[in-house]
Amino acid sequence: MNDDAINLAIIIASTRKGRRGPTVARWFAGRARAHSGVGIDLIDLADTGIPAAAPDFTDEPPETVRALGERLARAEAFAVVTPEYNHSFPASLKTMIDWYHAEWRAKPVGFVSYGGLAGGLRAVEHLRQVFAELHATTVRDTVSFHNVDERFGDDGEPTDPEGCNAAAKVLLDQLVWWGRALRDARAERPYAV
Repeated sequence: MNDDAINLAIIIASTRKGRRGPTVARWFAGRARAHSGVGIDLIDLADTGIPAAAPDFTDEPPETVRALGERLARAEAFAVVTPEYNHSFPASLKTMIDWYHAEWRAKPVGFVSYGGLAGGLRAVEHLRQVFAELHATTVRDTVSFHNVDERFGDDGEPTDPEGCNAAAKVLLDQLVWWGRALRDARAERPYAV
């Protein structure tokens, strides 16, 4: 990782049994590791211990929430790896997002989606609205796997890597550009809500 690299948190959104998220995220993390402008922190929501109940902000957050919050605060950009469930994103992701506020502010968010015919794109459109409310900047381009079960081999690699590798490069380039620009802006002048 070079000195100007951004810290990218890759978030695996689904916590269901039989999920495809870890396969998609490992592939994307490999693309990110090959990118000179990125250092990564792979966050699997299934492993975080974040409570499933919505946060009660009158109480002190549990240690699992504080620990993940520290990782999110260190991140300078995010890539959310999400499926589409019932035309939207998983409840596990929404609950996790809602635990935090300042950790998202003035940082870029990109999306790697997967699903059936729609490839998770409806989930991405819903997430754009959520992250706008949190003062995050979503980048335009995405990586999307339509009919995901047909897109990865038993080795966890895409069966037709050319298109998805190109899409991953575009997404990573955008996250790096926005990550650096917003990091510099936050250093010059703290973001005011």
